[in-house]
Amino acid sequence: MINISEVLETNKMIEQENLDVRTITMGISLLDCADKSLDVTCEKIYNKITTLARDLVKTGEEISKEFAIPIVNKRISITPISLVGGACCKIPADYVQIAKTLDKAAKEVGVNFLGGYSAIVSKGMTKSDELLIRSIPQAMAETDRICSSINVGSTKTGINMDAVKLMGEIILQTAEYTKEQDSLGCAKLVVLCNAPDDNPFMAGAFHGVSEADAIINVGVSGPGVVKYALEQMDRESLANFETLAETIKKTAFKITRVGQLVAQEASKRLGIPFGIIDLSLAPTPAIGDSVADILQCMGVERAGAPGTTAALAMLNDQVKKGGVMASSYVGGLSGAFIPVSEDQGMIDSVIAGALTIEKLEAMTCVCSVGLDMIAIPGDTSATTISGIIADESAIGMVNQKTTAVRIIPVIGKKVGDTVEFGGLLGYAPIMPVNTFACDRFVNRGGRIPAPIHSFKN
Repeated sequence: MINISEVLETNKMIEQENLDVRTITMGISLLDCADKSLDVTCEKIYNKITTLARDLVKTGEEISKEFAIPIVNKRISITPISLVGGACCKIPADYVQIAKTLDKAAKEVGVNFLGGYSAIVSKGMTKSDELLIRSIPQAMAETDRICSSINVGSTKTGINMDAVKLMGEIILQTAEYTKEQDSLGCAKLVVLCNAPDDNPFMAGAFHGVSEADAIINVGVSGPGVVKYALEQMDRESLANFETLAETIKKTAFKITRVGQLVAQEASKRLGIPFGIIDLSLAPTPAIGDSVADILQCMGVERAGAPGTTAALAMLNDQVKKGGVMASSYVGGLSGAFIPVSEDQGMIDSVIAGALTIEKLEAMTCVCSVGLDMIAIPGDTSATTISGIIADESAIGMVNQKTTAVRIIPVIGKKVGDTVEFGGLLGYAPIMPVNTFACDRFVNRGGRIPAPIHSFKN
């Protein structure tokens, strides 16, 4: 039973501390839309999405108004399109036609983004997978709301280095195709290892083949709430680590309860089963809504200072512990995000010289996702990008966790410049990358074997 003090506390978190539900994401299976005819496939895809999701945005707005809970995004995730288009797509342009159909459907129902222009190639690529991957630059340039993700590795299979090499080239091509928008297409493209089937957050969301025909997943957020709680904790004296951990855990519990309420209401009103709550701390460019600010409240002068990785590990663990007590169905990514362009505290740390790509890579060992929304010089080589993807994938593979790279080589920009993406994507300083070559490593071809601890059968 929720009492009046909890209601008042939640209202305060919403009004003063930037608490929001970041997204209601409807997962939709498109497996039954596959057909030998491209036109028929596109027609089936459009009809299914616009039928199932026709009330998604309206329902989200109604819940937000009735419960006074901000719901920032309403989104759709779909079956990885390489599985749907395999029978009808013969050239990359065929997949671009599907992308445009998806974009049209997304605009028709009014969602912010649609994720699932994706392929799962952790062990090898089918012809369909390769065609979709090669279509990504054009698809990202010619659509507005479509997000793409490619899973190149897993703990069970190892890392598909042929796919890693190709994705370095594709990211650069996508940057070139969208250079008039400061290479914005790359902000809608992510390369993953151990991608989960139920992630509601973009750009990595897709609807896994193990899921029901349709599902409702909700992603909550609340860095500002955690920051405020830690500030109050230390008002009189410096709290010890036990008190610090308990404060984060209790706050995460309260944040997740809000998401659980929204998820259950959306599921009931839409008549679609509730899937999971993703209890990630997802920052925004708003002042005070920053994971970096939480780390500074925990005691480091700037995100990136010595102690940052330990602080982030503790934050991530306590968020998970608090969240799983508030909901029996926690999934997705669930932890702390560290996207540079979307977190004002991270941006400030980069500008101050406290935070580098190498330190961010170390931090990804203990938090959700990986190298996220990082802008780099536009003249960075494809093999260097592939090397960065390989490094991040290795962290995920060995540590049995999801890692990702959403990196943006901004054409025409160099270190010291900034780039403005707008909205939740924010802005970013161009970060330097290690310029020593990894060409011989990336060009070897084949697959990095799975680690020994993956063999559990």
